[in-house]
Amino acid sequence: MADTKEKSYWPHMILGFLGIGIMLGYWTVSSAIHMPVNESNRYQKKYQQADMDINDIIEAQQRFDARYRVVPEGFKKSSFKLNEFVKRKHGDIVALAKENQLTYRIQTLSGDEVNDANVSFLLTRPHTVKDDQKFASLPAKQGLYSVTFSLDKPGRYTLRLRVQKGDAVGFMEHEAYLVP
Repeated sequence: MADTKEKSYWPHMILGFLGIGIMLGYWTVSSAIHMPVNESNRYQKKYQQADMDINDIIEAQQRFDARYRVVPEGFKKSSFKLNEFVKRKHGDIVALAKENQLTYRIQTLSGDEVNDANVSFLLTRPHTVKDDQKFASLPAKQGLYSVTFSLDKPGRYTLRLRVQKGDAVGFMEHEAYLVP
């Protein structure tokens, strides 16, 4: 038999790959544990409750649309341009400032002012609930419902309005942007 003194590195490579796999697995689990879980608040409810009540939400929105309309007053259009490759639909983007006052007019379809609706407003960021600002009951003045808030962080925001009048509930959402 021939005596070979060549070293084999296969056992070292197998142990190295096994060690790298264990380290990557640990890093993945550790990263997942430390990332916050953010729930959707689209209808100003937890997403589980919205999923269970979606048929009622849609029917209430249809009743609202058949009786009332919400008109945003004095919203400034932002010059922010979305990425041209984004396929999602979006409307006009509202320009925000450090100090903001947004006003909504609620009317019947015939043009009469509605002063006794239950109106709530939610300012949220698209991917986190940490910076949410919720205003539960906005007061009415001559059919106008105003909300005042201040912002610290630049970036994208979502303006969500919920209007309830009797058995009709309407939801309105606008994308907004605070320029740095």
